[in-house]
Amino acid sequence: MIPSYANFGGKIHGGILLSLIDKVAYACASRHAATYCVTVSVDGVDFLKPVEVGDLVSLMASVNYVGRTSLVIGIRVIAENVRNGIQRHTNTSYVTMVAKGEDDLPAMVPPLLLESEEDGRRFLEAMTRRQLREEFRHAFNSEKGRIDVNENMDELLKQRCVIGW
Repeated sequence: MIPSYANFGGKIHGGILLSLIDKVAYACASRHAATYCVTVSVDGVDFLKPVEVGDLVSLMASVNYVGRTSLVIGIRVIAENVRNGIQRHTNTSYVTMVAKGEDDLPAMVPPLLLESEEDGRRFLEAMTRRQLREEFRHAFNSEKGRIDVNENMDELLKQRCVIGW
């Protein structure tokens, strides 16, 4: 990681890492699908530890799940201080990609060969993450239309905000 990727504190901007994650997810998904793939969503972007200027960053990607036209790519980000050899797990992300055909429509992807119990666990975890995300999206969309600011003013007043209207 070079200085131009860093903020004033010498830590690498999260956007730089997100860009790398997206590129690696594309490469992994496209290789499996044997076609162009596009990013649909990025889940689990928690920055566990900072990446410093001078660190060598490695991203390991695997296809964790395939649907009919979608793939979930798991990515583990490791930063290594090249002077002392200490490696730090800085991020794990899950990127959902969709394969595209020559007509730019979603294209069928090949099934995923599960070669170990670990592969099976990752596949099942991806299915669970997908189901929970869908349940959350549905629940939140149902609730957000019912939120009334005036009815919840006392809740706002308990928070760290200033009402300016």
